[in-house]
Amino acid sequence: MSKPKSGLGKGFDSLIPASFDRGILNDTSERVQKLFIKDIQPNAEQPRRYFDEQALHELSSSIKRFGILQPLIVTPGKQGSYNLVAGERRWRAAQEAGLTQVPAIVRNEKELEQLEISLIENVQRVDLSPLEQAVSIEKLHVQFNLSYKEIAERLGKAVSTVNIIVRLLNLPEEAIVALRQSKISEGHARAILALKDQPKQQLTLLESIKKYGWSVRQAEQFVASCKQGATEKSKIVQRMAESTPETERLSKLFASTVSLKRTARGGRIEIHFKSEDELKKIFDQFNSL
Repeated sequence: MSKPKSGLGKGFDSLIPASFDRGILNDTSERVQKLFIKDIQPNAEQPRRYFDEQALHELSSSIKRFGILQPLIVTPGKQGSYNLVAGERRWRAAQEAGLTQVPAIVRNEKELEQLEISLIENVQRVDLSPLEQAVSIEKLHVQFNLSYKEIAERLGKAVSTVNIIVRLLNLPEEAIVALRQSKISEGHARAILALKDQPKQQLTLLESIKKYGWSVRQAEQFVASCKQGATEKSKIVQRMAESTPETERLSKLFASTVSLKRTARGGRIEIHFKSEDELKKIFDQFNSL
């Protein structure tokens, strides 16, 4: 796993799956200091409420071997203390590892406010890619302890929109690279995300999109087939077909194109018509059945 690069819009090989510690989404500076752990107070409004004990133990073991690779972010507190802004997971693991000091970047409230404004302006840029938006939103969430609802209010976006954008960081690494290189669209990415519980099928879908040029609609049909229980690729592709012997018979019956559209919960049959006269003939055929 490569070390994330600092700065927005730089080297998106830093975008890795959700298993990584998002607390390290910070901008490093030259003001890294060694602070005593006992002088750092955790933030009571930390958005992350649960810390996996096993994961903390593993991080603690890593810290014992290699130290803390990413500094914590703190603000000055009262009487020589500091308030933890980002990095509570590392702070907790460092205590378990028996460390007395940790590397930290000290920022004042004005600097944090300026950074927050800068990030908000960055997300609002029209030329920003979906992945860059996702990184900026996650920085707002982690560094400034803002809920996605609060971020949505600041951006003037719906909460659902913000959630959809930030979920792109949960894509498999291969899909993140493909999205960054414009080999798949954001719509394709959302379809891949829908198979989060089927990682093998996620990669199968990704490769099919790139190899066969599948549309977003075809990707969604692939997802629907997987969720309906199909496992073999040949069977999935067969279920994705819009034309079947049954639809062909209906096409002859109504003298019009009939297609099958599958969804995650069933599907629909579409009868196409090009004019009001064709629609009337279809209705007449229905009435004669």
